[in-house]
Amino acid sequence: MTVLYQVFVTRQSASMTANGPSLSGQQIPMGTRKWWIEQSCKVSVITAHHLPKQQLRTKSTYEGCSTISIHLSFQLIGNCVVAQSMLPRPKLNEMIGVNVGFGLAIAFGVAISAKISGQQYISYITGGHINPAVSLMFVSFRQLAPVRFVLYALVQTAGAFVGAALTYALYHEAINAFDGGVRTVVGAKATAEIFASYPAAHLGLLNGLVDQVIGTAVFCFLIAHVTDKKNSYPTWLQPLLVGLSFVAVGAAFGYNCGYPCNPARDFGPRLFTFVIGYGGEGSRLSVFRYKSWFWVPIVGPFIGALIGAWLYQLAIGFHTPHDVEEKYVVLTGNQELKPLTTKE
Repeated sequence: MTVLYQVFVTRQSASMTANGPSLSGQQIPMGTRKWWIEQSCKVSVITAHHLPKQQLRTKSTYEGCSTISIHLSFQLIGNCVVAQSMLPRPKLNEMIGVNVGFGLAIAFGVAISAKISGQQYISYITGGHINPAVSLMFVSFRQLAPVRFVLYALVQTAGAFVGAALTYALYHEAINAFDGGVRTVVGAKATAEIFASYPAAHLGLLNGLVDQVIGTAVFCFLIAHVTDKKNSYPTWLQPLLVGLSFVAVGAAFGYNCGYPCNPARDFGPRLFTFVIGYGGEGSRLSVFRYKSWFWVPIVGPFIGALIGAWLYQLAIGFHTPHDVEEKYVVLTGNQELKPLTTKE
């Protein structure tokens, strides 16, 4: 049970008795008289609460877990950004435009697909989810029903397919001018990467899977933090922070395979390129058979989402207390100690 008490302090003469200050007719101890007189008029709303059983009981352990997690994320992203800056030949400085563009797309996508209500997003259709891996994360938190997860995943994939089709309709003449009408997956004139992810020449399946697991884990770790009600991020700020999280992931993990980190965003457009004939029928270079890659950006993000989400919960989320609210106001009259609210 959580009980909020309202404590009013005033210098009104009516609250003073012959023996010193009083509050609602009860004598205040002598040691508090000076404090009573010197303090400015203010109200302090104090929240008393009991930590859930799963929370760590010591502050030092909580701080240790959170510090390790924060520095791990900081170092991982920072080092990967440096690696992406140094390793590619030629340099991939132009990737910053892709990173920022996708980040803004996600920010506005989350904002538009969600309806702001109170301290959480409530969507008419998909709850602000535009990524099946993120939806799976909320299923694991018991914040989304499995049936809705399946529905959302299908809708998200269909939306990605249509988005790829519209992109092709907009740029097909430019694509023809670039590749001469030959739709290839690899090579100097390849354009399949416009729509879906493909591994770099140096990347194997295992390394690619690790790339997707880690990249999505970092992304979902950040999302779990932003959407945790106990952190009290304003609802209007959450889409922007989610978008900036994806910018950070792109800046750190884009070199190997373009950081899809989203099964729907990769599979829907890949299916579209298959329909319009990329790669040639039955060719080893087809959109599904090239390096047997197509399953990696589907399986990897689902695994990474669960790892990142529960790493956040185990290291930080379970041990974060609800905010203690403290307010100060000026009073003009005598008041008494009384409960404001009672929460079970």
